[in-house]
Amino acid sequence: MNGISIAYERAGDGPALVLLHGFLFDSRAWRPQLEELSKDFTVIAWDAPGAGRSPDPPEPFAIADWADCLAAVLDAAGVRSAAHLVGLSWGGLLAQELYRRHPARVRSLVLADTYAGWRGSLPAAVVEERLAACVRDSSLAPGEVVTRYLPGMHSESAAPDVRAEMAAIMADFHPAGFRLMASALATSDTRELLATIRVPTLLVWGQADARSPLHAGEAMQALIPRARLEVIPETGHVSNLEAPERFSAIVRGFCLSCEDAVSRR
Repeated sequence: MNGISIAYERAGDGPALVLLHGFLFDSRAWRPQLEELSKDFTVIAWDAPGAGRSPDPPEPFAIADWADCLAAVLDAAGVRSAAHLVGLSWGGLLAQELYRRHPARVRSLVLADTYAGWRGSLPAAVVEERLAACVRDSSLAPGEVVTRYLPGMHSESAAPDVRAEMAAIMADFHPAGFRLMASALATSDTRELLATIRVPTLLVWGQADARSPLHAGEAMQALIPRARLEVIPETGHVSNLEAPERFSAIVRGFCLSCEDAVSRR
């Protein structure tokens, strides 16, 4: 896409379901969902430019640029009809932006542990502090970044192997991608967009999410017409890894119900 090589995983057959990771992560964060949801869907999990096996994008690079890159990936993967989008954290912001720019691409939205942009979900002082910390910390050694950010990604009840898996993925973060994704979150406020969403929308939240507290999900639900909120108990920010069976079951049931609704028309 415009000279940027973009990596993605693809598994299964059926309606298209696209998994969008958060910052400091890449497509490996969707390992359980690639395995489980590919039984019913064609599952695509990309490495966003600036993450995983995809190179860093040129600066400046905004959330709209990522959305256009994602549309190009769907073209390359042969996804011609509307897809179910599942976005976690920063990936949830990206899902919203794809809906804004390419609404015909979106059959449904699953927005997990995410934000209406930091500006739309958090106090201004917190937004400034988070962005400054991300810019500063992007120059740290991988081990130091993991030490600083991993605790906020999981709940106290997260299993040791889950924490280890998260840490291994985070250790491979891209400093430039980290800065750019944090900037996209810090400058975004999608509250006006949320009120215009006309596709089925599900919000999935870890009850113990410390980075995007549950009240942020409740505020988004209030803005999105007919949106539903599912809360996973004793689960933190990366709810898909902490409670993979429950997360996958929620997503599968919702997306299949959307397919059934289309078939009945």
